[in-house]
Amino acid sequence: MAFPDLKRVLIGDPFPSSLEVHERLDKVRALAIFASNSISSNAYAIKANMSVLIILGSDALSLTLPLGMAVASLVLTVVFPYVQIILHYPSGGTYIVAKDNLGRLPSLLAAAVLLTDYVLTVSISVSASVRAITKTL
Repeated sequence: MAFPDLKRVLIGDPFPSSLEVHERLDKVRALAIFASNSISSNAYAIKANMSVLIILGSDALSLTLPLGMAVASLVLTVVFPYVQIILHYPSGGTYIVAKDNLGRLPSLLAAAVLLTDYVLTVSISVSASVRAITKTL
């Protein structure tokens, strides 16, 4: 079986470009879908930090505030470039920004990494939800 045939079996037929316009998200729905990624990542980071601090003992819990401040400063550090990108590319995202500044191959890599990140975020969220539900039962 050739590579294109395997690709069609696993992924399906290519999506027609003529139908692309009907598949776009408005800004409110896009924000609700894509902003959850960064919000959930921050929530899991704090939980992971607390888990490690608890394992290290009660003395290590005094590091909670400095670690929380470091996470908050990291979030602010990430927000500033996002604001700049939105101002300069109001209709584009990661792919458009990378393509304009770095070329086609880096833009495809950026898009693939972002899609992988979304898939992993969903799987972690589902896993955490199942754990929370089963823990309370």
